[in-house]
Amino acid sequence: MKKLIFPYIWLITGLALFSCKKSLDLKPLNEISDADYWKNADQFKLAANEFYTFMASFNTVLADGSEGANPGPAPHSDLRSDLITSGSRNVFSNGSNTIPLTDKRWDTAYSRIRTTNYLLAQAAKYSSPAEISKYVAEAKFFRAYVYFDLLQLYGGVPLIDKLLNVNSPELQAPRNTRDEIVDFIITDLNAAIPDLPIEAVITAADKGRVSKGAAQAFLSRVALYEGTWQKFRGNAARANALLDTAIFRSNEVINSNQYTLFGTSGASAGLGDSALKYMFILENQKSNPLSITKSENKEYILANRYDYSLRQIRMNITHAAFANIYWITRKFANMYLCQDGLPVDKSPMFQGYATTTSEFTNRDNRMRYTMVRDGYYHWDNEIGLGCRITWNGDATDLAHSRGKHNSAFSSGYHNQKWASERGLSDNEEAYDYPVIRYAEVLLNYAEAVFERFETISDADLDKSLNLVRNRVNKTMPKLSNALVAGNGLDMRTEIRRERTLELFMEGFRVDDLKRWKTAETEMPMPLQGIKWKGTAYETRWPSLSTAKMDADGVYIIEDAGARKWEQKNYLLPIPSQQRLLNPNLDQNEGW
Repeated sequence: MKKLIFPYIWLITGLALFSCKKSLDLKPLNEISDADYWKNADQFKLAANEFYTFMASFNTVLADGSEGANPGPAPHSDLRSDLITSGSRNVFSNGSNTIPLTDKRWDTAYSRIRTTNYLLAQAAKYSSPAEISKYVAEAKFFRAYVYFDLLQLYGGVPLIDKLLNVNSPELQAPRNTRDEIVDFIITDLNAAIPDLPIEAVITAADKGRVSKGAAQAFLSRVALYEGTWQKFRGNAARANALLDTAIFRSNEVINSNQYTLFGTSGASAGLGDSALKYMFILENQKSNPLSITKSENKEYILANRYDYSLRQIRMNITHAAFANIYWITRKFANMYLCQDGLPVDKSPMFQGYATTTSEFTNRDNRMRYTMVRDGYYHWDNEIGLGCRITWNGDATDLAHSRGKHNSAFSSGYHNQKWASERGLSDNEEAYDYPVIRYAEVLLNYAEAVFERFETISDADLDKSLNLVRNRVNKTMPKLSNALVAGNGLDMRTEIRRERTLELFMEGFRVDDLKRWKTAETEMPMPLQGIKWKGTAYETRWPSLSTAKMDADGVYIIEDAGARKWEQKNYLLPIPSQQRLLNPNLDQNEGW
């Protein structure tokens, strides 16, 4: 089989049949005989296809099954952070989670590690290593990918780099240290990079497979994460070495000229300020005013790929993402700069909160394309009455819209990221999920340089962060040392602001707060909605008069008394069942 058809079907699902009786799944592989398989490169390719089901997706980033003793698959969801909430409070966000009996993330991770180890074990016996080198590289990439997820959640974990049997002593071994896990991840990625192709030479049939740029970009993510984790916990020497790696690898991606920000060149530039909005809902069917298709998107370095005919997302993305489920907090809304490049508490351009839309005026254009403005026409995927018809915003489009948005519910701040404007039935959306995108790499570079040297030149800002900032803010002043010094700003705060705004609802926020060691400050803050007292919302939303307000008349969704963040919350607890199976697994501190 030469055509890559992951992830439209679950390939070789029987290739790894695992036992649930051990923390590391050990049951022998199924009926496929090794004597009959692993004969040629195509069979290694087919086996490697299963790795692509490991990637983050809408289900693992937007959803959050945090209720009950067995949390669901979304520990990186922004619902666990301080940026968004929902109709029910999140136990991971307010610090009230407890030790679970089991955790699907732990169980699934070790099943996946076994799958990668199995291919690597077979590859070691293959007579022509060069024929399968890129599939070996894919196995190492995805093994590193899974271990990084475990690291973010639990810190040090058991390191398994070979196939085990029921008598393997590793089953009763203590956890490896955090440093050992990080070093192993970096070793795997460094080994994979030379054998992966650059994006430009990947054939159409293989588009979507891991490229050299994807491995370099992912290594920049890992090294920045752990470099800052170590820096803000006092380990400068290790931090500096990791930050050097993050700078080097992100710079490799930048200098490769394989990727560009969507909306900055080619046909997508015609979308203007709306480019960022339409990139996230890009389909090969008409899904934007210029009928641009996925082939125009050179920003997604690695994506979980969907297709309207072959593999729909099968989640109610639009109706969940648009306005309703995700309640944006005032903290996030206030992060958007004004068009003079200054925050709302410093900019003379800021129009205040008197009306329901005044705070949107003169702001970073990402605000109006990420959030929904009160009183403005909007569209979603409702066929016939609610979706775009002409895509021109003309009378026909307006007549078929959902009408003017009313913000008087939830927090008063509403999301539109990930919400389609194309008419289609619920659950049929098919835009890709960006596992790694070029904007993140640019932001990784800027942050790594600053944290490594405690300073960053304007030239380095211009080659990285400012490309992201000015993508849809063509007239906004660039972030520069003069802007920071002349306006009493803090460079670290501004670099983190850009990252937070750009990567909103892509599964980064709670992990960023943890690595920066600022979760203990940010997470206990109250979750707030709109300013109600003394604004138009008093008339628009009179029922909110009975809600809790602060001294400035700002709606409090969850007050500080209900929120906490202890040091133990920086890592999840090891599931208790795993510690019963292996008594040598020590628990994370504080649990």
